[in-house]
Amino acid sequence: HYRYNRINRKLSNNTNMIAKYKLLIVASIVVFTIITCINPLYPEEQFLQHIGTALFVLLMLFDLKKNFLGAVSFTGLALFTILHIIGARYIYSYVPYDEFTKQLCGVSINELLSTTRNHYDRLVHFSFGLLLLPMFSQIAEKQMKCSKGAAIVTAWLLIQTGSMIYELFEWLLTIVMTSEAANNYNGQQGDMWDAQKDMALALLGSTFTAILMSITKKHQR
Repeated sequence: HYRYNRINRKLSNNTNMIAKYKLLIVASIVVFTIITCINPLYPEEQFLQHIGTALFVLLMLFDLKKNFLGAVSFTGLALFTILHIIGARYIYSYVPYDEFTKQLCGVSINELLSTTRNHYDRLVHFSFGLLLLPMFSQIAEKQMKCSKGAAIVTAWLLIQTGSMIYELFEWLLTIVMTSEAANNYNGQQGDMWDAQKDMALALLGSTFTAILMSITKKHQR
C-alpha cells in the first residue's frame, strides 16, 4: 500500500510538471506570435499564414485541457509551430537565415549549398515529418488502439497524406489568388518541382523519426 501511494504521488508530480511545462510553452508561443506581428513586413500574406498558427495553438490549448499528448509529442508540435511563425513573419521565401548565420558564425549556408534560393520552406516541410510524427503516433496508439509498431506506421502514412493534402491546398490557391500573391504564399520561387520536393522532404523527415522511434521501442521492450 505504501509503494502504491508512493508511485501515485510520483505520477501525480510528473503530470503536474508536464502540465506546467505545456502552459509555459503555449504562453511563450502566443507572446512570440504577437511580437512577430508588430510592424508586419507583408501584412496580407502574414494574416493568411497565421491561419495555420491559430490551428496549431488551438490544438495545444485543447491538449492543455485534456492533457492528451506526452512531453515529446507536445514539444515537437511547439517547435514546428515556432518554425511556422518565423516563416509567416517573412512569408517563407524571405526568411533571412543566411544573413543570420553569417553574423553569428561567419558561414553562408547558401554558399555551402551552392544556391541562391531561400530554402527555409524546405526546412519546414522536413520538420513537418521530423517533429510531428510522435504526435500522430500517439494519436494512432490512443485513439485508434494501435500497437506501438502499427501506430508508428500509421503516423508515417498520415504525414505523407497530410503533406499531399497541403500541396493540393497550395495548388488551389493558385487558382483563386493572383499569381504574385499565390507565389508569395507558396514560396515556389520559380521551381516547377517544388511540390514534389516538399513532399519528399516530409517523407524523409518522418522516415528518420519513425526509424528512431522504432529503435527506441525495441530497447524499451
